[in-house]
Amino acid sequence: MSVHDVAVKNIKGEDTTLGEFAGKTLLVVNVASKCGLTPQYAALQRVQEKYSDRGFTVLGFPCNQFGGQEPGTNEEIVEFCSLNFNVNFPLFDKIEVNGEGRHPLYQELTENADAEGHAGDIRWNFEKFVIAPDGSVVARFNPMIDPEADEVTTAIESNLPA
Repeated sequence: MSVHDVAVKNIKGEDTTLGEFAGKTLLVVNVASKCGLTPQYAALQRVQEKYSDRGFTVLGFPCNQFGGQEPGTNEEIVEFCSLNFNVNFPLFDKIEVNGEGRHPLYQELTENADAEGHAGDIRWNFEKFVIAPDGSVVARFNPMIDPEADEVTTAIESNLPA
């Protein structure tokens, strides 16, 4: 199964799939507005700006499973991201990334291990996955790794569409 086949809701609550991003390299991130790692939004936006004209986009999936750090409504999340970080990459409906209510997208993503060999549950907000243009997961990065770290940008660059 490709992540492109997964049904999601955009931040407006409208049904869609990640198929609209087929052919692009993606950085999928579970995000939160009230986390110590929230400043990563700025780095995510810079990565978006750096690579967006080369067939790349960041996709943000708000999640409130870690310390209740994403309590807002979708409208509040959009406003927060826009006002504080000028985010212009796509955001989606708030989801669960772990447990019985784990979204099917994260069922697929969490089967992949990071460089330290961690597969399975998401550890915290801002865990990152690089998705190749064909919809395959090619890299996973723990939440503490900055979106602009060499290992992340190398994974993005080596998977950009030709």
